Amino acid sequence: MPKTKQAIVEITEQLIIDRVHIIRGVKVMLDKDLAEMYGVQTSALNQAVKRNSLRFPDDFMFQLSQKEFESLISQTVISKQVGRGGTRKLPYVFTEQGVAMLSSVLNSETAIQVNIQIIRVFIKMKQLLLDNKELYLKIERIENKLTAHDEDIQNIFVILKKLLQPPPIKRKAIGFPYPNKN
Repeated sequence: MPKTKQAIVEITEQLIIDRVHIIRGVKVMLDKDLAEMYGVQTSALNQAVKRNSLRFPDDFMFQLSQKEFESLISQTVISKQVGRGGTRKLPYVFTEQGVAMLSSVLNSETAIQVNIQIIRVFIKMKQLLLDNKELYLKIERIENKLTAHDEDIQNIFVILKKLLQPPPIKRKAIGFPYPNKN
């Protein structure tokens, strides 16, 4: 039990957020990051998943392509040297649902507590997106109103400029009027 409490203390909300990546338009976590949080080897985590493969459809877990992995390497600090303690094969990533399913596969106190923390972070992230969506829509409405007001103000300035220009002065002709010959 003390090990569980220690693991929970070490795994902060920020640590979890930092380990969430967006790949294929989905928020995911790497197998090695999850294994580290659960206190198991990555190979042990992947082996447990393989033994329970029916629990992990493609929308719960998928393996990165070489291109996706290279992109992830350039964005984060992931070892890229094969054979020197680095990643030897393409990692698996788990979606929110896949992370939730891991708690049933890794049936330990630590796995359950870490999963609860991770799921709570995913929920907070979703709520933050929803809150920001409403804020975004409000800003868009204000922007549309301002654009309409800008057009009205431009029209007012055009009218004011016309009003401020003095009318042309009609001068009387000098000299004798010249009769029109028709």
